[in-house]
Amino acid sequence: MSSESDDSASGDSGNEERFRRVYAGNFEPLLAYAVRRVDHPEDAADVVAETFLIAWRRGADLPGGDETRLWLYGVARRVLANQHRGGRRRERLAARLRERLAAVVVTDPAAEASRRVTVHAALARLGEVDREVLRLTAWEGLEPREIAEVLGVSAAAVRTRLTRARSRLRDLLGDEFGRAGHVLDVLALPAPKERR
Repeated sequence: MSSESDDSASGDSGNEERFRRVYAGNFEPLLAYAVRRVDHPEDAADVVAETFLIAWRRGADLPGGDETRLWLYGVARRVLANQHRGGRRRERLAARLRERLAAVVVTDPAAEASRRVTVHAALARLGEVDREVLRLTAWEGLEPREIAEVLGVSAAAVRTRLTRARSRLRDLLGDEFGRAGHVLDVLALPAPKERR
């Protein structure tokens, strides 16, 4: 039993010694090979590291003599191909992300806060039922039939109330807010905190 473990240990040290020789004899040519094929030198270092990792794991497949370097070049070529495919995927993902970010409208928080204060002040000037109809629409996202159930009135009455409430709110705010939908968008934001 001990002779088997001795053979295994000597085999491991022999494999390790062989790998060290392969590494020492092929590192610089392999690095030069990779550098000439990548856009950034740090990418070449990654290619070489991955290539030698594969060589270590597949030590039994590693040929001897002059064939060693050719085998390593073949592995490095496949590593580069994988790296290029990954780079293209990242570029496509980045392009999609840039498109989405370009579509996002960034608002000035100070201007939005000012609009919110103005809308809530105008809302306070409406009657209680008008305020509640607008709040249930903007804050709770309810449809007229759902608001009708909450208020105990008909859906037709809610639609009429909602149209009038929006119109009154628009009149109180003036033209600077534009369409009623924008008013409800601003209204949907939390109410400003009162200072005490």
